[in-house]
Amino acid sequence: MSQINKLKILNDPIYGFITIPNTLIYDLIQHPYFQRLRRISQMGMSYLVYPGAHHTRFHHALGCMHIMQKAVQTLKFKGVAISDEEENALYVAILLHDIGHGPFSHALENSVVEEVHHEELSLLFMEQLNAEFDGKLSLAIQVFKGEYHRKFMLQLISSQLDMDRMDYLKRDSFYTGVNEGNVNSERLIQMLNVQDDVLVMEEKGIYSIEKFLMARRLMYWQAYLHKTSVVAELTLTKILKRAKELAIKGEVLFGSPFLLFFLNNKIELNQIDKTILDKFSNLDDYDVLGAIKQWQYHDDFVLSSLSKMIINRNLLKIELSEDKIDKIKWLDLKEKYAKQYNLSDKDVEYFVFKGKIKNEAYSKSSEPIRILKKDKTIETVVEASDQMHLKALSKTVTKYFICYPKVID
Repeated sequence: MSQINKLKILNDPIYGFITIPNTLIYDLIQHPYFQRLRRISQMGMSYLVYPGAHHTRFHHALGCMHIMQKAVQTLKFKGVAISDEEENALYVAILLHDIGHGPFSHALENSVVEEVHHEELSLLFMEQLNAEFDGKLSLAIQVFKGEYHRKFMLQLISSQLDMDRMDYLKRDSFYTGVNEGNVNSERLIQMLNVQDDVLVMEEKGIYSIEKFLMARRLMYWQAYLHKTSVVAELTLTKILKRAKELAIKGEVLFGSPFLLFFLNNKIELNQIDKTILDKFSNLDDYDVLGAIKQWQYHDDFVLSSLSKMIINRNLLKIELSEDKIDKIKWLDLKEKYAKQYNLSDKDVEYFVFKGKIKNEAYSKSSEPIRILKKDKTIETVVEASDQMHLKALSKTVTKYFICYPKVID
């Protein structure tokens, strides 16, 4: 019997050919936990705004691994010592960094699996895979948790200039057609270096960083925080919240066994064992959309109305404002809609609600992006930049919103 060739080459619309570097990576990609990412959309409900945004977490994870390979090659070329074991740990950690995402990426975090974040689930998946792969993921887990002594390795996976951001900005820009997000990840990677085990960017790459941060701000306003994307994501969260509310009361709902398990049970982080993890690994976008298609016809007015909004893309109206939403306007809208459809105070909040969104391209409170000057000194990117707009990009911009049904006059 011939041995399977595990050193495959994949074709990616962003980078061209992506190579799978070794058999461990191939086996991880082939694992059902990872294959599930083919059925998890990268941008949640954004396809309701940008019809092309149907790419998945699977695409993104492979893209991240590819540019991590480029980053490792660049750093090694510049004399940074990275052992084969460390190199492999970087590939495994970046490949699996999003493995804990639920259906539509973020909707479940706020509704069905409450207060359990995808990073925590990613770690649980990695630990389970480590058990199955005889401890071969131990170093990757150490790096992912920030427990490895070489700080730059975590920064490549999670920082303000990591491989994750470099891929999703370029990829999401491509699939949405929002050209402003198209970052020059190749140049950014070529400018990377390491000093005292800390990731730095060479001074000649400073303009590329400025463009990268500007692209991030524009992608947030035009894509991730586009008002229709925001209202669609919130509607999806409210559908799942309502379904859970009905399920806990004993209402019989249509759904896959895996979705119904999470609707019928309150799951906390410390309860998640292999059995629950396996159930979660069977949940994907199809379970949720399949259920919502049926819930349109449910007797519960709230559940059926919200479900129809998503299926038919007839969403709530959303208004954005620089100022806080006027409380009187909010109460007035609630009262009108409650009266119109004979809803309780609690139920009307599924249709009339307010909130805020924040856009922070560069966080001054997080670890800074460091610039390696020609004289070998290090400055933060804000100190090193001669551009005033970089200081502006590090300010958090907050916008307030109110959502309500379009039928109100």
